[in-house]
Amino acid sequence: MLVVRTPRTGVDWVRFPAPRQSMDKQIIIKLHKSFEDCSHNKDGVEFWHARDLQKLLGYDEWRNFENVINKAKSVCTASRQEVEDHFVEVNKMISLPKGASRDIPDAMLTRYACYLIAQNGDHRKDEIAFAMTYFAVQTRKQEIIEQRLAQLERIRAREKLSFSEKLLSGVLFERGVDRQGFARIKSKGDQALFGGNTTQDMKNKLGVSKNRVLADFLPSVTIKAKDLANEITSFNVKKDVRLKGEAPISGEHIKNNQNVRQALVKGGIVPEALMSEEDIRKIERKLKTESRKLPKEVKRLKK
Repeated sequence: MLVVRTPRTGVDWVRFPAPRQSMDKQIIIKLHKSFEDCSHNKDGVEFWHARDLQKLLGYDEWRNFENVINKAKSVCTASRQEVEDHFVEVNKMISLPKGASRDIPDAMLTRYACYLIAQNGDHRKDEIAFAMTYFAVQTRKQEIIEQRLAQLERIRAREKLSFSEKLLSGVLFERGVDRQGFARIKSKGDQALFGGNTTQDMKNKLGVSKNRVLADFLPSVTIKAKDLANEITSFNVKKDVRLKGEAPISGEHIKNNQNVRQALVKGGIVPEALMSEEDIRKIERKLKTESRKLPKEVKRLKK
């Protein structure tokens, strides 16, 4: 938890959840082994059984997982791929009490089918986040998977920052702050977060061109810090009717960025000292390209 003081509201302290950390390495190792152990091969084509994938992705009931499979099939069709090439229906024999047995529906799924299923699953699950990467990369080396998971985490953090900025802009507009005023408030917030360095100072430090957004080159932890400061400012402005106009709201946003900075520095993280990371737009294009390659590298399982 990060602890920050609220202004003039009569509440001494309020707790905000710390930004979600990247997936633990031990979880990645465990999931990597589980997915590897459940893979099969037929005539050189790699596949997974749907019933095994259901357990791997943390779905308790088949009917719920079947809904996800059906959504994945729709996406497959929309992508102009043959569903039958990637989702091959089969039956699975299970044992019942007193020595009886019966067939239950199952499916043989290509890597692409598994990827589409993960895309349409519950993204809050660690298993889903791992599966999206595992089935997307053409090599299953653990270090490649870890790297891509970190990239996905950074992309999601950046998307959330964009959302919190839009939310804050709307809240401030209702309190008499126009677009130019919002830009000035954001700039002062950056200066507080980066220890006196302006947005342009940080762009110069990180080698970011003038026409690009600084956040596209920041590491995940800094992106999440900016997002948290935005959330706190939005929360406090909406709660305190006395926060109106650019000057008082600017002071509020500066204070919140200073508080977030203090929490980071206390944890050994100095925002302005961190190195830049790869252009997030470039990463997004790379991941989209990887996804498009998936269906081209599989053959028919149904013979």
